[in-house]
Amino acid sequence: MFDAEGTHAGEMVVSVEDDILTVYHTKVQSEYEGKGIAARLLQAMVAYVRSHSMKVRPLCPYVLAQFRRHPEQYQDIWLKEAVH
Repeated sequence: MFDAEGTHAGEMVVSVEDDILTVYHTKVQSEYEGKGIAARLLQAMVAYVRSHSMKVRPLCPYVLAQFRRHPEQYQDIWLKEAVH
């Protein structure tokens, strides 16, 4: 994600395999923290997943925390796997 001047503000590292999007990491540059960048990245990812009928494997601590805090918002896309 870039700001209006083209400065790199944040990113979400993901991979897609079949109908599963795995989120590995969300990073926001320190000067942009607290400005809702991570939340906007999350919203964009969720919109993409829903529009493509996918599930999310939330390995990223931020995304997993949001899924756990608001399970009702993400229950349709949250891939909950058994821990081995």
